[in-house]
Amino acid sequence: MTSSQPVVDPEPEPDRTAGGPVNTGGARSRPPSPDAPESSPDHRYLLDNARVEAGERFTWLAELFDGVTRGHFDRLGMRAGWRCWEVGAGGPGIPEALAAAVGPTGYVLATDINLAWLDPHGGYEVLRHDIVGDPPPQPGTFDLVHARLVLVHVPDRARALATMMAALRPGGWLLAEDADTELQPLACLDEVGPAQRRANRLRRAVRELMTRRGADLRYGRTLPRALRTAGLVDVTAAGCFPVGGVACDRLEAATVRMVRAELLAAGLANDVEIDAHLAAVDAGELDLTLAPLISAWGRRPG
Repeated sequence: MTSSQPVVDPEPEPDRTAGGPVNTGGARSRPPSPDAPESSPDHRYLLDNARVEAGERFTWLAELFDGVTRGHFDRLGMRAGWRCWEVGAGGPGIPEALAAAVGPTGYVLATDINLAWLDPHGGYEVLRHDIVGDPPPQPGTFDLVHARLVLVHVPDRARALATMMAALRPGGWLLAEDADTELQPLACLDEVGPAQRRANRLRRAVRELMTRRGADLRYGRTLPRALRTAGLVDVTAAGCFPVGGVACDRLEAATVRMVRAELLAAGLANDVEIDAHLAAVDAGELDLTLAPLISAWGRRPG
């Protein structure tokens, strides 16, 4: 597993004495063993679905990306009667869209480690499942297996892909979508003033936390190769790059609030700059953006 190195900020760092000295040192998975050495990566999912902010994140991620994902479903020819598995579903948006598309003659399974945000009466089956630690449910039976913003966080991505592929019927499609935050690491593309520079410093700090938790911030770009290596054919990929708007603002605010304690504990930010950033976001002063979402799909040979 590869991990990125933190990007050096070319701008002078502000005085952070209000929040303590800056530490310049150096998922959706089961927590590490307490006997593991201190140098072992911490694979706890940083953006924990158990947090109340997770619901806000699901809302705005759906606003930004559900249309993109549904477009890929249409491109793959999804129709009534298909059997679909939504991996690491998180919120209900995509499982509901799949259930509507496949109709009463189809079947949708939505899995995650934390099922709190899924509706057990939403027209799809809900199952607790660890994509790395558990065997594939109903192997060899699905027309479509989909995961969005999941694989980048898991410690064994090759094993997760193998589990997803094993669930496909011959000729079935796997669609994997993940961000590549090394490809575009900025929160503000137009870094015109101190508020934009602060936003970019905090985005780097969040990326550093993700790296420490074992996330591969370059994973998105590797998806086409990963699907071919897994044995899929007809592999194709596309990218989506949202810039600005309410959804980007609200997603940023929910994410920063969610990881605030971790940023402070790691010495990567202080209360003053976090509060100033959230105030700028709430005031609509920043044209915030996200890392590109890379979508790649391939077919199991039939």
